[in-house]
Amino acid sequence: MPQNPESRRARPRAIAVCLMAIALLAFAIPARPSFGQASGQVRVKIVKAGLLIGGGAGNGVLTYRGRDYPFKVSGVSFGITAGATIGRLDGRASGIREVGDFAGTYSSVGGGAALVGGINGVHLRNEKGVTIVLQGPKAGMEFAANLSTITISMR
Repeated sequence: MPQNPESRRARPRAIAVCLMAIALLAFAIPARPSFGQASGQVRVKIVKAGLLIGGGAGNGVLTYRGRDYPFKVSGVSFGITAGATIGRLDGRASGIREVGDFAGTYSSVGGGAALVGGINGVHLRNEKGVTIVLQGPKAGMEFAANLSTITISMR
Protein backbone atom coordinates (compact mmCIF):
# COMPACT_ATOMS: atom_id res chain seq x y z
CA MET A 1 0.00 0.00 0.00
CA PRO A 2 1.67 3.25 -1.12
CA GLN A 3 1.98 6.00 1.49
CA ASN A 4 1.24 9.62 0.97
CA PRO A 5 4.44 11.78 1.16
CA GLU A 6 2.66 14.21 3.48
CA SER A 7 1.87 11.46 6.01
CA ARG A 8 5.58 10.46 6.07
CA ARG A 9 6.51 14.03 7.08
CA ALA A 10 3.70 14.30 9.63
CA ARG A 11 4.80 11.23 11.62
CA PRO A 12 8.17 12.66 12.84
CA ARG A 13 6.44 15.92 13.67
CA ALA A 14 3.77 14.11 15.71
CA ILE A 15 6.45 12.15 17.58
CA ALA A 16 8.37 15.36 18.33
CA VAL A 17 5.20 17.05 19.63
CA CYS A 18 4.45 14.03 21.88
CA LEU A 19 8.00 14.01 23.26
CA MET A 20 7.84 17.75 23.98
CA ALA A 21 4.48 17.31 25.75
CA ILE A 22 5.93 14.52 27.91
CA ALA A 23 8.98 16.65 28.77
CA LEU A 24 6.81 19.63 29.71
CA LEU A 25 4.58 17.41 31.84
CA ALA A 26 7.61 15.99 33.66
CA PHE A 27 8.74 19.50 34.63
CA ALA A 28 5.23 20.57 35.61
CA ILE A 29 4.73 17.73 38.13
CA PRO A 30 6.15 18.80 41.51
CA ALA A 31 8.98 16.66 42.80
CA ARG A 32 8.37 14.76 46.02
CA PRO A 33 10.89 15.33 48.80
CA SER A 34 13.27 12.47 49.51
CA PHE A 35 12.34 10.63 52.66
CA GLY A 36 15.84 9.20 53.05
CA GLN A 37 17.20 12.18 54.93
CA ALA A 38 15.59 15.50 55.65
CA SER A 39 16.35 18.60 57.64
CA GLY A 40 14.25 20.32 60.26
CA GLN A 41 13.97 23.73 61.90
CA VAL A 42 15.14 23.86 65.55
CA ARG A 43 14.30 26.43 68.25
CA VAL A 44 15.91 26.12 71.71
CA LYS A 45 15.86 28.08 74.95
CA ILE A 46 18.72 27.16 77.29
CA VAL A 47 20.02 28.39 80.65
CA LYS A 48 23.69 27.75 81.48
CA ALA A 49 25.82 28.36 84.55
CA GLY A 50 29.20 27.17 85.70
CA LEU A 51 32.55 27.64 87.32
CA LEU A 52 35.15 25.28 85.77
CA ILE A 53 32.44 22.67 85.19
CA GLY A 54 29.28 24.03 83.64
CA GLY A 55 25.78 22.75 83.27
CA GLY A 56 22.73 23.74 81.37
CA ALA A 57 19.16 22.78 80.72
CA GLY A 58 16.38 23.91 78.47
CA ASN A 59 13.71 22.94 76.04
CA GLY A 60 12.96 23.37 72.39
CA VAL A 61 10.93 22.39 69.38
CA LEU A 62 11.98 20.50 66.27
CA THR A 63 9.78 21.26 63.26
CA TYR A 64 10.20 18.27 60.97
CA ARG A 65 8.10 17.41 57.90
CA GLY A 66 5.38 19.85 58.92
CA ARG A 67 5.02 18.69 62.53
CA ASP A 68 6.34 20.10 65.81
CA TYR A 69 8.21 17.79 68.21
CA PRO A 70 9.02 19.23 71.66
CA PHE A 71 12.26 18.14 73.30
CA LYS A 72 14.37 18.67 76.44
CA VAL A 73 18.04 19.64 76.48
CA SER A 74 20.58 19.03 79.23
CA GLY A 75 24.29 19.43 79.08
CA VAL A 76 27.61 19.41 80.86
CA SER A 77 30.77 21.26 79.86
CA PHE A 78 34.33 20.69 80.99
CA GLY A 79 37.09 23.26 80.64
CA ILE A 80 37.20 26.96 81.41
CA THR A 81 33.69 28.07 82.25
CA ALA A 82 32.67 31.04 84.38
CA GLY A 83 29.33 32.81 84.52
CA ALA A 84 25.68 32.31 83.69
CA THR A 85 23.65 33.02 80.55
CA ILE A 86 20.27 32.44 79.01
CA GLY A 87 20.01 32.01 75.27
CA ARG A 88 17.49 31.49 72.50
CA LEU A 89 18.91 29.64 69.55
CA ASP A 90 17.48 28.97 66.10
CA GLY A 91 18.88 26.81 63.36
CA ARG A 92 18.67 23.60 61.37
CA ALA A 93 19.11 19.92 62.04
CA SER A 94 20.21 17.83 59.07
CA GLY A 95 20.79 14.15 58.43
CA ILE A 96 17.53 13.05 60.07
CA ARG A 97 16.15 9.78 58.67
CA GLU A 98 13.35 9.54 61.24
CA VAL A 99 12.33 11.72 64.19
CA GLY A 100 13.94 9.34 66.69
CA ASP A 101 17.37 10.09 65.18
CA PHE A 102 17.17 13.63 66.59
CA ALA A 103 17.29 12.41 70.22
CA GLY A 104 20.71 11.43 71.51
CA THR A 105 24.01 12.66 72.84
CA TYR A 106 25.72 15.47 70.97
CA SER A 107 29.26 16.70 71.44
CA SER A 108 30.79 20.07 70.77
CA VAL A 109 34.10 21.86 71.26
CA GLY A 110 33.82 25.59 71.47
CA GLY A 111 33.94 28.77 73.41
CA GLY A 112 32.45 32.17 73.71
CA ALA A 113 32.01 35.23 75.83
CA ALA A 114 29.16 37.47 76.86
CA LEU A 115 28.96 40.57 79.01
CA VAL A 116 25.31 41.55 79.43
CA GLY A 117 24.56 40.31 75.88
CA GLY A 118 26.19 38.51 73.04
CA ILE A 119 25.77 36.11 70.17
CA ASN A 120 25.80 32.38 70.70
CA GLY A 121 26.58 29.77 68.06
CA VAL A 122 27.03 26.03 68.23
CA HIS A 123 27.64 23.13 65.83
CA LEU A 124 26.63 19.72 67.22
CA ARG A 125 26.70 16.14 65.93
CA ASN A 126 25.29 12.98 67.48
CA GLU A 127 26.09 9.28 67.11
CA LYS A 128 23.31 8.81 64.52
CA GLY A 129 24.86 11.36 62.15
CA VAL A 130 22.42 14.19 62.87
CA THR A 131 24.06 17.62 62.73
CA ILE A 132 22.57 20.69 64.40
CA VAL A 133 23.78 24.23 63.67
CA LEU A 134 22.30 26.89 65.96
CA GLN A 135 22.85 30.59 66.58
CA GLY A 136 21.13 33.40 68.42
CA PRO A 137 21.35 36.01 71.14
CA LYS A 138 22.28 35.30 74.75
CA ALA A 139 22.08 37.45 77.86
CA GLY A 140 24.17 37.27 81.01
CA MET A 141 27.88 37.11 81.76
CA GLU A 142 30.02 34.20 80.67
CA PHE A 143 33.46 33.23 79.49
CA ALA A 144 33.86 29.68 78.18
CA ALA A 145 36.36 27.50 76.36
CA ASN A 146 35.30 23.92 76.77
CA LEU A 147 34.22 20.51 75.60
CA SER A 148 30.46 20.01 75.91
CA THR A 149 28.20 17.00 75.94
CA ILE A 150 24.56 17.76 75.27
CA THR A 151 21.71 15.28 75.59
CA ILE A 152 18.44 15.78 73.73
CA SER A 153 15.40 13.73 74.70
CA MET A 154 12.03 13.87 73.02
CA ARG A 155 9.07 14.69 75.25
